[in-house]
This record gives sequence, structure tokens and C-alpha cells, in this order.
Amino acid sequence: MQLVDIGVNLTHPALAKDAPSLLQRAYDAQVMQLVLTGTSLEESEQALALCGELDDSRQRLFATAGVHPHQASEWTADSGRQLAELLRQEPARAVGECGLDFNRDFSPRGQQERVLEEQLELAVQLGLPVFLHERDADQRMAQILRPFRDCLSAAVVHCFTGEKRALYAYLDMDLHIGITGWICDERRGTHLHPLVREIPRGRLMLETDAPYLLPRTLRPRPKSGQNEPAYLPLVLKEVALHRGESEADLAEHTTVCARAFFGLPAIE
Repeated sequence: MQLVDIGVNLTHPALAKDAPSLLQRAYDAQVMQLVLTGTSLEESEQALALCGELDDSRQRLFATAGVHPHQASEWTADSGRQLAELLRQEPARAVGECGLDFNRDFSPRGQQERVLEEQLELAVQLGLPVFLHERDADQRMAQILRPFRDCLSAAVVHCFTGEKRALYAYLDMDLHIGITGWICDERRGTHLHPLVREIPRGRLMLETDAPYLLPRTLRPRPKSGQNEPAYLPLVLKEVALHRGESEADLAEHTTVCARAFFGLPAIE
């Protein structure tokens, strides 16, 4: 059984300080490939560098490059050019993390929308898929995505935590859906239990979003309270339970899906 973690914040200091050991624990847990998340120009550059430093085989670590809506206010007239240069590096496999966050509003909403549109345009130009973030903005996200969808190769709404309305709108646009340990949270994630059954095979992928969203089903809990890719099997277990699938079957089709989406090589 092999798994792909499509969302790991390995540039986060909590993970970067112990990256080689963290990766070995992931591989030991059959999490064989990881996509490192870029959330700003600086962190995207760092993520790409980590791929080169920590993966001699060039088969296990890949990255996204983009500007998160929280950092949208930092976007300048030159940001698109800088981002395009990063996305032309070999480990870069998707534009993002980009999107809308109307929950925290760390950047003005109008600026978030403009920066998202510029990154979607870049994805179209480069023929790359998009790694999307959305909180409390599903209807506006759909409005912005719709005119681009026919020209985009693919897009995934990562760390999906929304309601049925949002899920169906995204699936109607043939978007992919990423599920995290949020589904393991008995306080706020139970609404996902019936919804994951609605995601078609070939549209579902798994992720940790480490170091965030430690699965609450993990026992014993680590003293650090931090998530890591080695815990992805707990997400697999919870999703398989609510989809009525075996863990082996779910692992197989989500791994095939992730490799096709990001253009990852198969590992023997």
C-alpha cells in the first residue's frame, strides 16, 4: 500500500527542523510521496529547495508554488513574473496555495480575488493544475473559477471542510477534493462523514496539511501536538470507514488520482 500526501507545510519551522527524520517516518508509514505547499513567494522558493536537498531520487518530493490569500496584500506588480520563474522549476507541480479566505480576512477581499485571478491566469498559461484554499467563500470562489475552468488542466480544493452546497458546486466543475484530518474531529468534522461518499473515485485525494490538523483519533497524542505526514493513514482509515471502502482500495485509487493530478512518477 502506498499513499501520497498532497499537502505538507514542510517549510514550517516545526517540521523543517526535523525534516529528514520526519520524512523517514512518513516513508515507514507507506506515505511514499509528498507535495510540499508553497504559501508565499519566499516559502514556495524554500519548498522547492527542500525538494532538491531532501530527495536525491527526484521521485518522492514535489511542491506547489503560489501566494495564499492571507498573503494577498503582499502581491506586487512583479509577483506574477517571480512566481512564473518558480513554477518552471522541475519539482513544481501546481500553482498555489491560492484562493479565498473570508473567514480570517487577513488580506482585503478584493485583493484576494485579484491575486487569485492572476494565479489562475498563470496556471492557464503554464498548463499547470491549481491547489486551492477556500474558507467561507465557496460561492465567490465558484464565480471566479467558472470562467477559467475550461482552460485549466485541473484544480483541487485542498483541505475541504465545507458543506454539501460547496461540495456539489465544486464537483459540478470537475474539481478534485482534498480531505484532511478535519474528518477525524468529532467536534467539527462529522458533517464530512456522509459527504465523502459523494466524491467520485478519481476526484478524491488525501492530505495531512501538517503541522496543522492533527487527527483527533490518534492515540497516544504526540506531546508536540503537531501533525506530520506519518499520520496520513489515520485520515485514510476515517475516510475509508465513511465511504464503505477498504483502506487498501481507498489508498490505491487516491494514490492513482494524486499521481495523475500532479504528474508524479510511480514508485516500485
